[in-house]
Amino acid sequence: MNITALINSLPGAVAQGLIWGLMAIGVYITYKVLDLPDLTVDGTMCTGGAVCIVMMTSGYNIWVSLLCAVIAGMLAGLVTGIFHTFMGIPAILAGILTQLALYSINLRVLGGKANQAISVDKYNLLVSLRNVRKATIENPIFVSIIFTIVLIAILYWFFGTELGCSLRATGCNADMARAQGINTNFVKVLGLMISNGVVALSSALLAQYQGFADVNMGRGAIVIGLAAVIIGQVLFSKIFRNFALKLLGVSIGAIIYYLVIQIVLQTQLIQTDDLKLLTALVVAIFLAVPFWKAKHFSKKVRKEG
Repeated sequence: MNITALINSLPGAVAQGLIWGLMAIGVYITYKVLDLPDLTVDGTMCTGGAVCIVMMTSGYNIWVSLLCAVIAGMLAGLVTGIFHTFMGIPAILAGILTQLALYSINLRVLGGKANQAISVDKYNLLVSLRNVRKATIENPIFVSIIFTIVLIAILYWFFGTELGCSLRATGCNADMARAQGINTNFVKVLGLMISNGVVALSSALLAQYQGFADVNMGRGAIVIGLAAVIIGQVLFSKIFRNFALKLLGVSIGAIIYYLVIQIVLQTQLIQTDDLKLLTALVVAIFLAVPFWKAKHFSKKVRKEG
């Protein structure tokens, strides 16, 4: 293993982990808080980037482009929510339908092209791979940390409000929440909108970081998001009990995931073509850990009894 190459690749892995960590926070909202399996994110992970890059190349301000990217993601979540609540389609199938439709929409946004490039030399990008080793505020690690802190603070505030608590109550027990007078259908739609808006924000930053938006950039995103959520939960569930710290744990989980990927690639144990296989194995292992722990603990209790 080339130690020098590994060390040189670590800043990029951390930057990518932080950006994907924002997406993982969006996945956490539906997967853990709302208890809904949402596969829309595979489509939204392209939509945000496509909208942001196309608007910037059309002359719009970076912040306006980011806002429009988030709104586009929220609209995608709204469609999934309508499919699920108003039309009675199961959540997982509703997400698949929206994801499928988004592929065509993303192509239209990109002007019929598979990808759209953007240069850091011509546009004032917030994050760029070229700046990953600069010790300045332009470093994507620093910028991504700021975005992560601000996002966690906003979500921590929101989920402490009456509406946010209604969302959490619906995720815990929808029947009980409904008995308390909560409009669970509205809350589910809202949760899907917030989740996909956060995913679109991550997508917009990722497209800037890598210098292009690609119609396939979101393929398999849900698995990476789940990997980050599960890694964060397994490693920090007993340490991070506060809601804000749980979101932070998800972000750290994404960083750990990308660091592991870089280490494995540098050891040349697998090729880049096998990354999806590695991701599936990582998710499967971390999903199994709580089961193994519970099984081992229950056996230990029985023996002591």
